[in-house]
Amino acid sequence: MRTFIEKLCDRYKVSETDVQSLLNCMEEVHFKKRDLIVREGTKNCNLYFIKTGIWRAYYHKDGVDTTIWFASDGEAAFSVWGYVDNAYSLINIEVMCDSVAYCISRTALNQLFASSIGLANLGLRLMDHQFLQQENWLISSRSPRAKERYLNLIKETPELLQYVPLKHIASYLWITPQSLSRIRAKIASSPQ
Repeated sequence: MRTFIEKLCDRYKVSETDVQSLLNCMEEVHFKKRDLIVREGTKNCNLYFIKTGIWRAYYHKDGVDTTIWFASDGEAAFSVWGYVDNAYSLINIEVMCDSVAYCISRTALNQLFASSIGLANLGLRLMDHQFLQQENWLISSRSPRAKERYLNLIKETPELLQYVPLKHIASYLWITPQSLSRIRAKIASSPQ
């Protein structure tokens, strides 16, 4: 638990006291691999902090799933549409391996934000983090250097290779699974 709290404090620049206040109001939930936390076309205004595990968000169009983000230990995960606007989600959030998370409703979270400036600032940092994540994805997805995108991704989150099928990693990188296999083969055969 200590490491989890430290990750939240570090990532979102919030005090340990505020994190503990937040966790005291959250419910610990357990998910199995392949569980869908959020389903496209449904409302889910909950915020989750992943204690252990890896999740991915994706949308489904024309029979193809496109992964738009991954989240792992110490990160927040939520549908922006449900969280911000109580609207129907345009994405799915899927569990990639058995996971433990903490969950809080938007209503309960708003009450916490009203009670503490530190927690209110956490809310701002959550949205900042979400915006940065999406902008990075948009920019990197348009880069012609798929190998660099792959190397950066596994440098930032090496555990993806252990739990996430390569087809989802390829989708996130906007390349085919075959292209990803070629990139991985070139990396494996190159001198270190």
